[in-house]
Amino acid sequence: MIKSVLTIAGSDSSGGAGIQADIKTITCFGMYAMSAITSLTAQNTTGVYGVSDVTPEFVAKQLECVFEDIVPDSVKIGMVSNAGIIKAIAQSLKKYGARNIVLDPVMISTSGSPLLQQDAIDELTGSLLPLASIVTPNIPEAEALSGIAINGKADAENAAKLIYNKCHTAVLIKGGHSSCDADDLLFDGKEYKWFCSPKIQNNNTHGTGCTLSSAIACGLADGKSICSSVTAAKEYISGALRVNFDIGNGSGPLLHNYRFASEGTER
Repeated sequence: MIKSVLTIAGSDSSGGAGIQADIKTITCFGMYAMSAITSLTAQNTTGVYGVSDVTPEFVAKQLECVFEDIVPDSVKIGMVSNAGIIKAIAQSLKKYGARNIVLDPVMISTSGSPLLQQDAIDELTGSLLPLASIVTPNIPEAEALSGIAINGKADAENAAKLIYNKCHTAVLIKGGHSSCDADDLLFDGKEYKWFCSPKIQNNNTHGTGCTLSSAIACGLADGKSICSSVTAAKEYISGALRVNFDIGNGSGPLLHNYRFASEGTER
């Protein structure tokens, strides 16, 4: 029986990140994708040119329609732009007993600007993070969640433990923002596991965080452990980066179906 995965995130009109990247990833893992859209964006590879949030009530209605018909085997959460939406999601997930929840805390932009107001961050850490099976912050987001600077592996381990102690949720700190490598750290409350890999030279990385978290959700939906799910997700995204898909005039997206595409990887 095909597993189903629900993504709760924003829409990317250019198809490289958000809901679109999630659905592509879930489909490439051979699973059935469902979605609840939290925000509409007008964007492409060169930037974001407009954002329109969905009301908390309509986000809740989307979730109600999903859970009362096709119960997902896992849930991925991405862009949640305000406290009202976050609260509506948390209430719905608790109401329907959602499981295997992967939270990608989209809190800080690539340029370092905050994407969430303080009340939204408080709601995220207070009501949504404790429901997750795993949270997948990048280095700036891990610094914001832990309250400490990360300048090396020892700092990353301290940050992961601080985040875990807040919410008792497994933590994957993504190392893509590091200048020298792409080492990721997983902490499950008991032990640290480093996923070490060389940094792949590719400027087209739009949507990598969305893709990784969705791939992890697929592993959890399939009954894999958190560690095995992260391993498979990293293998998938590393393969997509090595393809060097090049499309658009800015930081382009991944070719999510690279395993099946025989040609046409450049346009």
